[in-house]
Amino acid sequence: MSLHIILYQPEIPPNTGNIIRLCANTGACLHLVGPLGFQLDNQRVKRAGLDYAELVSVRQYVNWDSFRAQFPDMRIWAFSTRGRQCYDQAEFHSDDGLLFGPETRGLPAKLLADAGDEHCLHLPMADGSRSLNLSNTVAVGLYEAWRQLGFKKYQSG
Repeated sequence: MSLHIILYQPEIPPNTGNIIRLCANTGACLHLVGPLGFQLDNQRVKRAGLDYAELVSVRQYVNWDSFRAQFPDMRIWAFSTRGRQCYDQAEFHSDDGLLFGPETRGLPAKLLADAGDEHCLHLPMADGSRSLNLSNTVAVGLYEAWRQLGFKKYQSG
């Protein structure tokens, strides 16, 4: 049992590399839903992830439908600047999925609608701000979920 980080169509290799490292250090499983904006073996992904890629379960899916076919019952929390609920108000459970969209456009309306308003979360920002960096947002969301679970030690995978 572990938390799941789901990146929907990530575009920037260093962000994904940072998230690989984050997942390795928290025991979270990383799911990459395509199409990806880069090759997973991209040198920038490797550099940002250092040697942590071998310590984390990274799974790749052709598209959202193929991911959901493998995890039809996973409870999903969608993170978006359009989320109605602040991330710290969610009640996370072990095996929850935390879903994040591509850096330049965020999650599509259909995925947000599928998650439902009660599962669409946002991080507060100062007035006039547009968005946070993807890897920073994942870190905040993942650590809040892990904190609520008592920082339980997980095995990746």
